[in-house]
Amino acid sequence: MPTRAHVLRRAAALVACALTVVSTTAGCSLLSGGGDSGATDIERNTLRIGVMPVVDVAPLRIAINDKLFEKAGLQVQLVPQTSEEESLKQLDTTLDITWASHVTLFRKAADNTQLQLQGEAYQAGANSMALVSIGSAYDAPAKKPNPRIAVNSVSDIGALTTKAVLETAGIEKQKITFVEMPFEKMQQAMQSQAVDAAWMMEPFITKVQRETGARIVTDTAIGPTKDFPMSGYASSKKFADGNPKALALFRSVLREAQQNATNNKLSVQDVLSSYIDVDQQTAALVSVGTFPLSLNPIRLQRVADMMDTEGVLQNRLDVQQLLPPGTTN
Repeated sequence: MPTRAHVLRRAAALVACALTVVSTTAGCSLLSGGGDSGATDIERNTLRIGVMPVVDVAPLRIAINDKLFEKAGLQVQLVPQTSEEESLKQLDTTLDITWASHVTLFRKAADNTQLQLQGEAYQAGANSMALVSIGSAYDAPAKKPNPRIAVNSVSDIGALTTKAVLETAGIEKQKITFVEMPFEKMQQAMQSQAVDAAWMMEPFITKVQRETGARIVTDTAIGPTKDFPMSGYASSKKFADGNPKALALFRSVLREAQQNATNNKLSVQDVLSSYIDVDQQTAALVSVGTFPLSLNPIRLQRVADMMDTEGVLQNRLDVQQLLPPGTTN
């Protein structure tokens, strides 16, 4: 018959064993992202996202700082890119998702690049994109019938919205000369009078205004381009088909991040200097647009239809085909 001491020793051993199991289980839960049950059956918990130094991606930066993805069970790595074209080429190799303007994404889709949209990033607000000039020679959109305009790409959102707004002001789009260059070189080009104006986005608008006293010739988010959908996130169709649960979780956290940025635009201005070459004083003056909370096929179709009208696309693109299954207005 076991002695009392033997019984006590055995009970202590069972308690220690139970504690070990609990400890091990808790440790595994922490390693898997806080034990979020919604993330336990996703295809992968790591996503590599291509981003560029633009205001559009500020909610992602804030979400990572606030550990929103980590709390949901996702490890998100932001990979800086030098161009939208290059980042799209890296899908399915070094990137899983990338940021780009809708114009770039729709051009690629029209050229048979198999893409699926994963979220809207940014929508233009007052003076978040504009034609900017230095001096008084060009201070109104109709003042020059043959304007030379600097744009970061002749086939992207800058040229598209500039043509639409100047055409409304009575300028024939065939008489506009677009000069392609990086945003960083536009100030010098205006100062040397190589161009009459430059199409810029924030924070470059505020930066050149502070440094040179530049003026806004016209907001390019007015009239036909008011509240224009500017950019979004996309994956390859192949990646989307293989990882629907992981991407659904990404979209869910992105929605929360976009909502947080919408509720606190000061947090957007605060984070800009951490990844864009602007000081905090300039960042605090930046005009911030809208961060959409979901993919809206009607809103996005507006971009594709304008591209069709302006001859950027050969045929009308049905944006609904680029959205995740079940996405409706």
